[in-house]
Amino acid sequence: MKEYYKHLFEPIEIGNMVVPNRICHVPTDIGASYSNGEASERDVYHHSQLAKGGTGLIIVGATTPEMETGKSTVNCTAADGDQLIPGLNRLAQGIQRYGAKACIQLEHPGRQGAMPRYPVYSASDMVMSMPWSQSHEILYENEEAKGKAVRQMSTEDIINLVGKFSDAAWRCQAAGFDSVGLHAAHGYLISQFMSPYLNRRTDRYGGSLENRMRFVLEIISSIQRKCGHEFPIIVRYSADEWVAGGRELDESIKVAQILQAAGVAALDVSQCIQESPGAGFDPMYYPEGWTTYASEAIKKVVDIPVIISHSLRTPAFCDKIIGEGLTDMVGLSRQLLCDPYWPVKAKYGKDDDIRKCISCLTGCWQESHMAKRQVTCAINPAMGDESFAKMKKADKPCSIAVVGGGPAGMEAARHAALRGHEVTIFERKGELGGAILGDCLVQGKEKMKWYADWIRNQLRKLDNVKVVLNHTPSVEELKKFDIVANATGASSYVPPVFGNAEAVVPFEEVLACPKVNCEFNPGGRKMAKVGEKVLVWGDHYAAADTAQFLASIGKEVTVVTEQPQFAAKVETIHMYVARKRFNLEEAEALTPHPYKHKVEILEGATVLEVGNGKVIVQDKEFSRIELAVDTVVTCHVKPNVEFLEEAIEAGLQIVNIGDSVRPRNLHAAVIEGAVFGKNVDGDALTNPNNAPINDLPIDVLEQLTR
Repeated sequence: MKEYYKHLFEPIEIGNMVVPNRICHVPTDIGASYSNGEASERDVYHHSQLAKGGTGLIIVGATTPEMETGKSTVNCTAADGDQLIPGLNRLAQGIQRYGAKACIQLEHPGRQGAMPRYPVYSASDMVMSMPWSQSHEILYENEEAKGKAVRQMSTEDIINLVGKFSDAAWRCQAAGFDSVGLHAAHGYLISQFMSPYLNRRTDRYGGSLENRMRFVLEIISSIQRKCGHEFPIIVRYSADEWVAGGRELDESIKVAQILQAAGVAALDVSQCIQESPGAGFDPMYYPEGWTTYASEAIKKVVDIPVIISHSLRTPAFCDKIIGEGLTDMVGLSRQLLCDPYWPVKAKYGKDDDIRKCISCLTGCWQESHMAKRQVTCAINPAMGDESFAKMKKADKPCSIAVVGGGPAGMEAARHAALRGHEVTIFERKGELGGAILGDCLVQGKEKMKWYADWIRNQLRKLDNVKVVLNHTPSVEELKKFDIVANATGASSYVPPVFGNAEAVVPFEEVLACPKVNCEFNPGGRKMAKVGEKVLVWGDHYAAADTAQFLASIGKEVTVVTEQPQFAAKVETIHMYVARKRFNLEEAEALTPHPYKHKVEILEGATVLEVGNGKVIVQDKEFSRIELAVDTVVTCHVKPNVEFLEEAIEAGLQIVNIGDSVRPRNLHAAVIEGAVFGKNVDGDALTNPNNAPINDLPIDVLEQLTR
């Protein structure tokens, strides 16, 4: 087979370690280790999949040198005891088995520890309030945020921890890792010492750059004494902290030179501290390759390899920035969660088959570390789940009808078809995609279309998937199928309201993308006309996206939500950026695109009456407010269950998936559709929960079927 992208697949030396290509899995904590810090089977499986996919250097993320004072997530890996070496060895071997080089990152979170909750220590005393961080202040129902107190480390604490870092590095070396990394970015402990913003000490560990670098240099020196100077050390640090008084690129260039002089083998250049999460998490709004300015500048002053990351998705772009000398290696994190086979697909020119990460931060942040759970991926249901890798052809292929062509329906069809079933998708509209298609209109969220296009293309390549558009099947029509998946999604509705309820516009008609340069656009989309002053009524993704779109085209937008906090269940980093824009500001590192008008948000409020050119709103104090409004848009949604109820009444074997169960998000729709497709079989039984079950114990199967 022809090979593509010669720059990506050239080997590179990091110290005495020869990495077979220029693709690096930058450290990512998947939160799946055992509670005692031992590497789990899921850790080994996940990282071995990255190696199997062809990543050249795999850096395991966030391994703590001391669990007692700092775990960055509740189930991060640890290296603070010799009893953990066997598990670390299994992890290293799982990576090396497929030709990759294995590195492990040592990280003490300091103030940003998820465990213990309190007390935590840092370079300096402070009170921390960062609701988007996994170390945020824990709030119970009806409590108010007070901030998380952090205490300053003593000199004795520092010296003690230096030794623990190097002991942990020795254990990782003993376990068979090829190199070790230090996390000195994003506001974690080493970063807290290096940062002019976070480090407010007045002793020899604070003040000047020389003093702020002392902690990390002592760790490096101690590792070299215990592991030898030939054991490569990679340091990850933030080129720009994006806060007033924080480190900027000029100082980061000096930091690079200091680290090289200390014997560091490679630099992994990142962005931000936790006070500036947009630049660190770079959600959908951030363009591909926006950080290469930093690697380009740092490469000019050092001779050791430089790794750059953040929103890298496209093989051609990654190959280009290496070829142009902007970086030595490309760092992929979420992209490899989304598609661990990105490297081998790129090698053989299968770019269209790469599932590109959409930067949604749902499975890998909001519903994992923020919720103290293990990492998943919103659009890759197989991430960390070995059952998908073991998925086999169906024992008894059958005919399946999928009613609804949104994400749940498409994933159900794709997985079922891969297993050999004959699948027909019925979609009442003229195109597949469902609710996510509206995001094409939301400024900065166009990446959602990457997933929509990818899965539509995957379905198009499957001969055993038939798509019937502009058609709602009858119950009689579906009786010829062996099983039906109901993926009819959710629709907006107008809650009880006085006045002219008929004038309220559904958000689906506001977000009906009119662009005709899309190969999947069937034409004829109906896009509602709205006035200059628009009231967006509702919550969750529908309201957040509608408000952003309308504000971006110059409308005066007021959001009214019954919830005490608007969009509380929408991914938190996206709302960090959105709220800045609502206030006519811009998140760090983004080119300013402030809206014309500030978006007003009324929380704990509801619409009482819709009149001509006005609405009456009751606020959280039960006061009534009259607002001049041209258009009211409803973003209240409910599941479409009418067809499901009719099908059950008719005795069809039917399974409900996606938003037709309950409106949630893309992640829920994808996993439910995929699990259905993975489990459905011609001879599979349905349990009392109406879910297909297979792989039953042989005696139970015999008892149920004899």
